[in-house]
Amino acid sequence: MKELLGNAREFIESGKDNLLKKRYNASASDFFKSIVIFCDYLIYKEIKRLPKNHNDRFNLLKIYFKNIHDKVSFLFEIYVRSYNLKMNLKEVLLLKDYSDELNRFVKD
Repeated sequence: MKELLGNAREFIESGKDNLLKKRYNASASDFFKSIVIFCDYLIYKEIKRLPKNHNDRFNLLKIYFKNIHDKVSFLFEIYVRSYNLKMNLKEVLLLKDYSDELNRFVKD
């Protein structure tokens, strides 16, 4: 599952690049993708299977990682707004900070 961590970290780097260029919607998407991949990694470590979709992921998070589920659910709403609305720096930083937090969590 090293591939998952590598993918997540690649999205973090892309998110940081987009953030520096003030491409907030692209950055939000990158950071949320890294969050999702870190969640998939944690789920896989716990039950040895990858979620099939967002619904499956959220259900598994709710069962096995309640605190993470609650935070990711909140951030998912911000991410979804990026489809139609312009993101601002504050929103992107929420996604970035949690992505960084999960990155540290999987290292420990």
